Amino acid sequence: MVNPKLSHRASICYRPIEPSDREILEQIHCDLFPIRYESEFFQNVVNGQDIVSWAAVDRNRPNGRSDELVGFVTARIVLAKESEIGDMLRYDPSKPDQTLVYILTLGVVDGYRNLGIASSLIQKVIKYASSIQTCRAVYLHVISYNDPAIRLYKKMSFQCLRRLQGFYLIGGQQYDSYLFVYYVNGGRSPCSPLELVTIMVSYMRSGLKTVAAKLYKNEDRKVPKWPKCKESHSLISTTQHRRSLTAECNGCECV
Repeated sequence: MVNPKLSHRASICYRPIEPSDREILEQIHCDLFPIRYESEFFQNVVNGQDIVSWAAVDRNRPNGRSDELVGFVTARIVLAKESEIGDMLRYDPSKPDQTLVYILTLGVVDGYRNLGIASSLIQKVIKYASSIQTCRAVYLHVISYNDPAIRLYKKMSFQCLRRLQGFYLIGGQQYDSYLFVYYVNGGRSPCSPLELVTIMVSYMRSGLKTVAAKLYKNEDRKVPKWPKCKESHSLISTTQHRRSLTAECNGCECV
């Protein structure tokens, strides 16, 4: 991997985050994010307490830094029924063990960006989530002005489901957040209101067609009357105009 900002050719490898990574992990979080994380968070990450993580390291990095973090991702498993996206996930409520994987933090240090590291770290999370039979989705929040991250998630087929007003409070100022979801193991979003309306319209349309068909058969069984014209003694047929009721509906998709 080559980046103009690097003086060498990078050789990126991935491994779990370890206790020895804590100091550099805290430093990178401080450098990259405007939000301060509690000491307990880093303690849980490096010890694997309810948090799974992956580190990206450059094996060709000089000066004895070949095992030092240049990127990372942290995530947590949460119960689907207790998550904030429970209303946006189609799952079986009779199975209370269904889960989700929530990405907590993701970052790559300056100089190692545009090498595909962030994408690879996200793929690690997706692969991990897919390996959990009860998991239905991977989800995360991204601040509304982080355009590079938004483009990355869209490129990786994450779906943007919701914009959350004032989700972040940074320096006394509120910022919106986008909620992104990647479904795994058959997980999917519930039907949108538009889809429900379309289903109802289709059902009503089908019912009207059935009624019309029955009426048509009944009329065919009747013997037509041919009144005789007294003046010309010719046969005049009486014509009945039938009106068909149609309902139009637009295509819809689950959101």
